[in-house]
Amino acid sequence: MSGPPAVPDRGNLRASDADRERVADIVREAAGDGRLTMEELDERLDAVYAAKTYAELEPITRDLPHAGAAQAPEPAPAPEPAGDLSRIGGAPSSNGAFAILGGFSRKGEWVVPKEFSAVAILGGGEIDLRQARFAEPVVTIHAVTILGGIEITVPEDVTVEVTGIGIMGAFEHIARGEGTPGGPKIIINGAAILGGIEVKRKPPKKSRQKEELDAGRDYRQLRMDARRERMDARREHMRELRDSRREDMRERRHYRRGELE
Repeated sequence: MSGPPAVPDRGNLRASDADRERVADIVREAAGDGRLTMEELDERLDAVYAAKTYAELEPITRDLPHAGAAQAPEPAPAPEPAGDLSRIGGAPSSNGAFAILGGFSRKGEWVVPKEFSAVAILGGGEIDLRQARFAEPVVTIHAVTILGGIEITVPEDVTVEVTGIGIMGAFEHIARGEGTPGGPKIIINGAAILGGIEVKRKPPKKSRQKEELDAGRDYRQLRMDARRERMDARREHMRELRDSRREDMRERRHYRRGELE
């Protein structure tokens, strides 16, 4: 009885162009920090682009920060279930919102109950679900307005079913449609009497912390791009100097030969 198939040595796996570029970036950054001379930079870059396997890439960055970036990838983990299940669960923040000759607002981070009622009479209301969690996989919003208006904003990745009606008013159904498989589902029903209920989709709203992280990431990327441009310009300058010196040496040799003849 034959045994299981032999597992190939990970170091002998073929490296991709993306793997070589990651190693090249580490080498360029090390040269920019003064860890490598221009000659060493050229030598290592030549070795990077000539490498065919992970075993050939790994020694190039062994004595540099971020060493090990050229290692063969670990086996891919098992795929996670589709849908953003992390948004489901929690204790409901409130079961309803009411406005008579006034207004209400439910937005930001809050937990939507299994059933939520919203009523606006001679007033208006806002329900924003982009940063909300959902107590159940399926939640229902009962919305009723009389001589008023209610605006409901849903994220792009949820399934939305709208069954409300307008009586001498408008109940918008444009936002209905499928979302991410396995994700939350929102059912919106009710009536708009001499008023309007608008249901619209918008991208998830970023938190302040997420915006700051994105801004910092963009700034770091700009710095890295500027450093790479400086390194490329420096390498080009060094190549021009070497070519000029070689040409000068050739001219001197020709001149000396002429004198000897």
